[in-house]
Amino acid sequence: MPAPYSTLILYSTPACHLCETAHALMASHLERLGIVLEEVDISMSDALVDRYGIRIPVIRFADGEAELGWPFTEDAFLGFVGSKGG
Repeated sequence: MPAPYSTLILYSTPACHLCETAHALMASHLERLGIVLEEVDISMSDALVDRYGIRIPVIRFADGEAELGWPFTEDAFLGFVGSKGG
């Protein structure tokens, strides 16, 4: 596996079927792109629930500001990571 160049955060909650769908959409690309996925359960933080509660799943690079929220396509995901999150 190539050395990861960045960590991609997936904001989600347990038993979120949309989050599972987003994860599946991204999974086959992560290793090839050298991306480490970190899942963050927003239900553990009131601030994260306030920010993402109705928008999950949302992805963001750990070292970036831009976010991509659901619904997104595989092409949108690849464009987002290709530009390193804007």
